Amino acid sequence: MRYYKTISTRVVTLVALAMLMAGCASDNLTDYVNPMVGTDWNGHTYPGASVPFGLVSASPDTGVDGWAHCSGYRYQDPTIMGFSQTHFSGTGAPDMGDFLLVPVTGEPKFEVGSEDNPDEGYRSRFSHETEVANPGYYAVTLEDYGIRCEATATKRCTFYRFVFPADQKSGIIIDLDHGIGDHKTDCLLEFTSDNTIKMMRRSSGFIGNHTYYSFAEFSEDIVGCEYSENRDKVYLEFPAGSTILVRMGVSTVGCDGAEKNLRVEIPHWEFEEVKDDANVMWNKELARIHVRKAVKEDDKTILYTALYHTMIAPIEITDVDGRHYGWDGKIHESNVARYTTFSLWDTYRALHPLYNIICRDKNIEFINSMLEFDKEFGGLPIHVFGIWEVYGMIGMHSTAVLADAIIQDVPGFDYEQAYDAMKREVTPSDIWYLRGLHPMNERGFIPVENEDQSVSKLMEYAFNYWCVARVADKLGKTEEAAKYYELAKAYKNVYDPDSGFVRGRHEDGSWVEPFDPYKTGNSYYTEGNAWQYNFYVPQDINTYIGMFGGDEAFASKLDEMFQTNLSDESCVTLDVTGLIGQYAQGNEPSHHAAYLYNFTGQPWKTQEMVARIKREMYTSAPDGLCGNEDYGQMSAWYIMSAIGFYPVTPASGFYVLGTPTFKEIALRLYNGKQFVVKAPKVSEENVYVQSVTLNGRPYTKTYISTNDVQKGGELVFNMGPKPNKEWGVAEQDRPHISIND
Repeated sequence: MRYYKTISTRVVTLVALAMLMAGCASDNLTDYVNPMVGTDWNGHTYPGASVPFGLVSASPDTGVDGWAHCSGYRYQDPTIMGFSQTHFSGTGAPDMGDFLLVPVTGEPKFEVGSEDNPDEGYRSRFSHETEVANPGYYAVTLEDYGIRCEATATKRCTFYRFVFPADQKSGIIIDLDHGIGDHKTDCLLEFTSDNTIKMMRRSSGFIGNHTYYSFAEFSEDIVGCEYSENRDKVYLEFPAGSTILVRMGVSTVGCDGAEKNLRVEIPHWEFEEVKDDANVMWNKELARIHVRKAVKEDDKTILYTALYHTMIAPIEITDVDGRHYGWDGKIHESNVARYTTFSLWDTYRALHPLYNIICRDKNIEFINSMLEFDKEFGGLPIHVFGIWEVYGMIGMHSTAVLADAIIQDVPGFDYEQAYDAMKREVTPSDIWYLRGLHPMNERGFIPVENEDQSVSKLMEYAFNYWCVARVADKLGKTEEAAKYYELAKAYKNVYDPDSGFVRGRHEDGSWVEPFDPYKTGNSYYTEGNAWQYNFYVPQDINTYIGMFGGDEAFASKLDEMFQTNLSDESCVTLDVTGLIGQYAQGNEPSHHAAYLYNFTGQPWKTQEMVARIKREMYTSAPDGLCGNEDYGQMSAWYIMSAIGFYPVTPASGFYVLGTPTFKEIALRLYNGKQFVVKAPKVSEENVYVQSVTLNGRPYTKTYISTNDVQKGGELVFNMGPKPNKEWGVAEQDRPHISIND
């Protein structure tokens, strides 16, 4: 069997990192990362230890119920339940939280206890003053027990150091009933020696069938144990006042796989070495972007924390021997890494386009995992977490990820195989989740009687059809491309020119009445209202502008969206946050909207609004995210916008220019080149573009091609405090995308 090289190559990795950082950055980039960002309010991130794209995360759980605890941790909470090994990052649904470890003193309690009265159970109070959160490392003191707890991680293993107070009965509870928002359906807990345990936990929740295996080894022999009544919890006693190290391997395959992962990745008891290795891994990935000159140091923290969050997932599920549990329920063996956790309703917009710039090597691995998923499951991923397709959100946005890569000539995967998978994905079938495709193909719209969220689904399906058409065009399949381009125009059938909104229609073709464009939480739109979906036509923007009556009318409608406040009575959806008028930065359907002014010849309005969003919606504090992080999309929006451009339409072949954040920033490209963006005069006041040069030549366009970025070079923004209403306004200088063209 094939074994991956891991931290045994530590010295080589350190030397390679030193070479990478030379000429890139002299900083320890992890110093600019604050994992606490997003743990407060609706960010739903976790502060614990992980490594880039790793399977595990050693993080504290402060609660497990409902919206507030999707990641298991909420900054406002005063108590910690314990430390589990798997977590969601920034989702809008709770799950994971496997294999909870709870270090305790005194007599064991098998109930968790309440937040109001933690003394009822094993839960402990804590203070943020004792917390340390860095990439790959987390520490805290459990006040009720006086135990100092530290955690670090490798790709498939977690590593803990628990320092117990002297002369007190010391132990660790393992709780397999514990889970974040799910319920346990089966478990295994079995001693294999005096200091090792193998475990399995199977559960059901947001993820319908969720099974992980673990193998844990303790630095001291267990001197006593006690089980809960259901034997899904066990108390392990150790010599009083000990410092106990715990190494835990995790696997999707079995306990033997978890043990192999542990033996290869942590073959020793050197906690500091594993902690240092995690820091090295994070520095290597963070060095893909080098902030050379910043207006404020805090901006570097916001950016590198965002970059950190974009590298939490997708997560690798292959064991060190190449085995993984497949989506067909079988064990597979591969000589390449396989990944899961594709939050595609979110991440196709900016995260995967960002990967294509700075992490193209990883994005190729992600795409091949999507194609492997297609072979094993019978369809491309829609909203995949763990080893399960949850169908949590709408659209078929694997098509956008594949199309964006193919249009950019990204090597490393089979284009014909990808196109076949894309075609099957958008072909009407009896799959319950995609049943809206039938009426869309037959009638050109989805009646509200046929399908919930019918307007949003049609709008997103139309974009998906365009993505397939783009690839068909690229591969010379002209007739098929024409068919899919026609379906991509279906958004026209739900646009009502009288109201100026996309709306729901009945089976007889009539508009749904009454109509309230401010109403969220209704059955016609997904996590939003008519305003937030009204500008979602990324595949045919210029045609859509014409349908509004032209540039001025369209720009005026955009103005109205940003200036019209949402009443409290209308907003009943938790995801509609980060509001500027009707624009919702806290949820993804709005993310491209501020860049649409460029298409109308008013780029200064894009610059003004993008600068405002960055300033108001992103900080370096725990509440520094205005909505769900959603596995990197919220952060990817900031990164792209801070660089100075954004992928309004993935697979278009261009990015739309905005306003940069940094005086100088360099992107390390897959081909060894760099693309440098400079804005020497940028400041909090100087957010307006006066002029631009590309590789030393005047550049008047308000967009830049993906090819120009990938060639490497230098984009320089001349910034000022007032709009230049002459730069980039000519028709030939605007971005343009139209199906008819």
